[in-house]
Amino acid sequence: MRVGLVAPPWVAVPPPEYGGTELVVAELATGLQAAGVEVALFATGDSTCPVPRRWHHARALSTEYRPAPELAHVEAAYRSLVDVDLVHDHTLLGPHWARKHRVPAPVVTTVHGPFLPRLAAHYRRLHQERVTIIGISWSQAASAPPGVVDRVIHHGIAPDRYPLGAGDGGYLLFLGRMSDVKGPHRAIEVARRAGLPIRLAAKVREPEEQRFFHDVVEPLLGLDAVYLGEVAHADKVALLRGAIALLNPIRWAEPFGLVMIEAMACGTPVLAFPEGAATELVAPGVSGFLCSDEADMVEAVHRAAGLDRTACRAYVETGFSTRRMVHDHLDLYRQLVTDPDATRASGAAAR
Repeated sequence: MRVGLVAPPWVAVPPPEYGGTELVVAELATGLQAAGVEVALFATGDSTCPVPRRWHHARALSTEYRPAPELAHVEAAYRSLVDVDLVHDHTLLGPHWARKHRVPAPVVTTVHGPFLPRLAAHYRRLHQERVTIIGISWSQAASAPPGVVDRVIHHGIAPDRYPLGAGDGGYLLFLGRMSDVKGPHRAIEVARRAGLPIRLAAKVREPEEQRFFHDVVEPLLGLDAVYLGEVAHADKVALLRGAIALLNPIRWAEPFGLVMIEAMACGTPVLAFPEGAATELVAPGVSGFLCSDEADMVEAVHRAAGLDRTACRAYVETGFSTRRMVHDHLDLYRQLVTDPDATRASGAAAR
């Protein structure tokens, strides 16, 4: 089978620092190739994913969305990928362009963000145009227009890229981006109430993130709450391995939350609020705890230190590995190539 993967043009694949979507695309591309699939990845020219690559933009364009450069990217992608059996598109505009220009190969798209109300008509139209839509969690799929999500496939990571850590660094950790919904300020409060230092590694690139950091988070920093900036993969893993726990005090319906399975792969328990996909990712008492509020999270910090980090890692190896993610995608791809209608019927039955 020949599969074309279209990544967004904003961040290289895999990402040098922040970039959850791009990390998932890289894991999928390498996992498919290892499974014997002929993969062509259309990304940006500075991508380093070790599969055959094609590109239009020589370098990643930054994380701020702009339709014109994405449109140029997807037009070039579909003109390049005429030799594949199926296209798996991770952009916003690409699937509609493909159907408008009558691309003959089956087109699959993964929705990596929330199903925002302003995009409801867009996804309904894609579904009517016979684009197969993948959701990344049951929580996210439940917020989609009825009948639009054909399959839910959780993300996966390669556990060997996340060695088990002892959690002996003596600190708590926050990873993500600077945003009220992500809760870095709440993480600092929880750490201080628990009497432990916290390290924060987060993206602060876009104007809204910069304002939130300077207005809300920066005044809270101190010797016990240190901001490290964005970190590359090796530094991220080192931080996760040494952390007592990852604090993830989100206050929004996060579609997935890749950092949670990255932490658990290192044996680091996750403390989160039961928002969005967190209820599908965190196994209470095994890989972390779901907390009702900040006070509950403070208490859970001390319980998390007593969890079996080996069992925490095993939970990810079983349910959230690249191998499992690739298996689920191949099952879908094969059905689409042979009988797209059967695929949609099976997706409806799963829901």
